[in-house]
Amino acid sequence: MSLRSQLLKGILEGCILSIINMQPAYGYELSVKLQQFGLSDVSEGSIYPILLRLQKEELIKGEMRASESGPKRKYYKLTEKGYEALQLFTHHWELIKEPVDNIIEQGGNAHGSD
Repeated sequence: MSLRSQLLKGILEGCILSIINMQPAYGYELSVKLQQFGLSDVSEGSIYPILLRLQKEELIKGEMRASESGPKRKYYKLTEKGYEALQLFTHHWELIKEPVDNIIEQGGNAHGSD
């Protein structure tokens, strides 16, 4: 597994919760939105196991809706518990993101001098 895949695996649930919080979405739509945000290497196949896990944990709820083209689709929306999980993810992301950015900026400017 590549480093990018390992890093992404840890944050993908939070990204999916955040997209669903914007508006209810179905699996393929989530894949497209992730790609639009620049996560083009996230396969549709990796999204569905996450959706199942989030649904099992009662963070999202699925609802079948008619589609303009083709069969009905299962749209996911956040539950109250899911919204709380998103808030927690966002809080922890900010606690990690800023120090990591600072470290990378400092390390990127330094040139290993012995």
